[in-house]
Amino acid sequence: MSECFDKVVAIMAQLRAPGGCPWDRKQTHESLKPYLIEETYEALDTIDRRDFPKLKEELGDVLLQVLFHSQIAAETGTFTVDEVLEQLGEKLVRRHPHVFGDAASGAPSLNSDQVVHRWEDIKRAERKKAGKSDSVLQDIPQALPALLRAYQTQVRAARVGFDWPDSPQGLAEVIGKVEEEIGELRTAVNDAAAASHPPTEPTADMAAELGDLLFSLVNLARHIKVNPEESLRQATNRFTARFQHIEHEAARSGRSVHDLAMPEMDHYWNEAKRLESVDRPVAGTPLGSTGEAPQTTL
Repeated sequence: MSECFDKVVAIMAQLRAPGGCPWDRKQTHESLKPYLIEETYEALDTIDRRDFPKLKEELGDVLLQVLFHSQIAAETGTFTVDEVLEQLGEKLVRRHPHVFGDAASGAPSLNSDQVVHRWEDIKRAERKKAGKSDSVLQDIPQALPALLRAYQTQVRAARVGFDWPDSPQGLAEVIGKVEEEIGELRTAVNDAAAASHPPTEPTADMAAELGDLLFSLVNLARHIKVNPEESLRQATNRFTARFQHIEHEAARSGRSVHDLAMPEMDHYWNEAKRLESVDRPVAGTPLGSTGEAPQTTL
């Protein structure tokens, strides 16, 4: 390991040692879970903003979480950070036989899709050797965000042929499925209204049909080669920037957004969309300000 890495590992051990930091010493694997998620999303945010100097700092914070968990494990004799790195290295070599194995020399080059299929074959063999379920869906974390979990589940099922054809006809069927789910959701909503259920009390059927619709939209995203998690994140960024533009324009006139009538809000919203079309900032700062932000258009 590098001198810098060894130094940070030693610092982490000192923080956890008697006489170290009281806060660091009281942490557990469980108490640190929110921080691991938070630091990961902060790193993703800097990538979205293309703030690469800041990304260096955020990746350090993600690495801190790895070192923190490794130090806690070392104290209980579970594993050390050296073992984490060793296992990672072995896994990378084992799952890239086209680079490191006997097949690396003289074998036909693989494209990206073939590499992914081989990766999954190796993972299935590893699960079988360990006596685990051979299900292609076995190791998809249930703690993933729901949209991403749906996407990964569909990708895994598609790799064994459970999918619509990758063709214009197949895409038409996928879109037809979305339309079918919209119709079923509409029926569930209408049935609830007919039974005098107020909108604030959704029925089980409404929730189930909405879930089916979202799942079908993820499937559509997959077939048009769009990552639904990233697509929704960018859509939320656009909404945020446009709404902040409304707030900004209200403040310029000495008012609050609460003082604006809906037609005026619509005017500023559409103005924000026009500004996007000429590559004005749309995320992170109000449109029309001098701050820099990523360029995104709808």
